[in-house]
Amino acid sequence: MRLAEIFGANVRRVRLKRGMTLESLATEAGLAYSYMGGIERGQRNPSLNVAERIAKALDIDPVTLFSSTSSVS
Repeated sequence: MRLAEIFGANVRRVRLKRGMTLESLATEAGLAYSYMGGIERGQRNPSLNVAERIAKALDIDPVTLFSSTSSVS
């Protein structure tokens, strides 16, 4: 699995665990809804600044979102 796919899957997993909609996460992170969807599907490669904004919106350490072995909480 590519890093973009791992990141996107982790974002989706945490977002759902937090009970957030894709739209609410996009708004909280200051991103377009369609761009956020592309990130979750592994079709977009977010910059580190964008990854940090997403992590902040999810209230999670950004490094965790890149891990393929950790259990993302």
